[in-house]
Amino acid sequence: MEDILNSFVLLMNFVIIPATAYGSQLALGALGVTLVYGILRFSNFAHGDTMAFGTMITILVTWWLQSKGVSFGVLPTALLAVPFAVVATMALVWVTDKWVYRYHRKMRAPPVVFLISSIGVMFIMNGLVRFIIGTGDQRFGDGSRFIIGALEFRELTGLAEGLAFKTSQALTIVTAVIVVAALFWFLERTRAGKSMRAFSDNEDLALLSGINPERVVMITWMISATLATIAGVLYGLDKGFKPFTYMQLLLPIFASAIVGGLGNPLGAIAGGFVIAFSEVTVTYAYKKFITYWVPESWAPDGLVQLLSTDYKFAVSFVILVLVLLLRPTGIFAGKSV
Repeated sequence: MEDILNSFVLLMNFVIIPATAYGSQLALGALGVTLVYGILRFSNFAHGDTMAFGTMITILVTWWLQSKGVSFGVLPTALLAVPFAVVATMALVWVTDKWVYRYHRKMRAPPVVFLISSIGVMFIMNGLVRFIIGTGDQRFGDGSRFIIGALEFRELTGLAEGLAFKTSQALTIVTAVIVVAALFWFLERTRAGKSMRAFSDNEDLALLSGINPERVVMITWMISATLATIAGVLYGLDKGFKPFTYMQLLLPIFASAIVGGLGNPLGAIAGGFVIAFSEVTVTYAYKKFITYWVPESWAPDGLVQLLSTDYKFAVSFVILVLVLLLRPTGIFAGKSV
């Protein structure tokens, strides 16, 4: 029985908890992508670098607060900096929309023009972030690192395996639940949210109903900027910040949105967890886990790892290709907010 408990703790420590936290981060990122697609009808390739920009502002404000002796107790000081970063990111996407996307909307350009424009914006944002904060790894977490540590867990339970639950992981999961609940309440209950849904379902009918399209577009960008900042900060607190990593993160975020159903917020959440659990379970080394379940003489010699962690993003790519081939609309029907 003790071996079974040890194997379960091992799985919780290296698969279930990390995948749940990572899935929450992907879900928040995918929600921003899917809202822009559902309202503006194009795939925003600059979303990953929007996350990087929001995270960079959070880091800079966090450093400033820390230099003034401001802290947030056991929680990261970055939480105090997030509102400043959200405002700055909103200003950035507003300027981007005004200088880039609004012209194409007036010209009724096809979606591919918006997509290509967003790629240009992506490179500009990435260069801006790297110019300001540098290209190296940045860590801005403070406060308590662990809710419970591995050694403390062993002492409490007497088990051989220890469970480590990081503050950043708990913060990610709790924040994701609150943000998702707030977003769905906004879309379902508020006048602005209903306008967004109506505009997404039928743009022409929404215009005939007196809905201001520019207002809907601006609200969409503001929500997208908020989601991008929160997702980027949570990812940075959990895994560290490096500008180029956020460009790479665009693949699993888009895979999450497409797997769930591009344009469907519920699908973005489901897709985020599908991608996260797939990446973590496929790249985990199961040798020690299997050892707890089989006789010692049957214990495997190798790592029993399907793929190296270096190929984590390849899992997202394979799932993305399979979904596009077998079920292009995703788990849930896409194209509707």
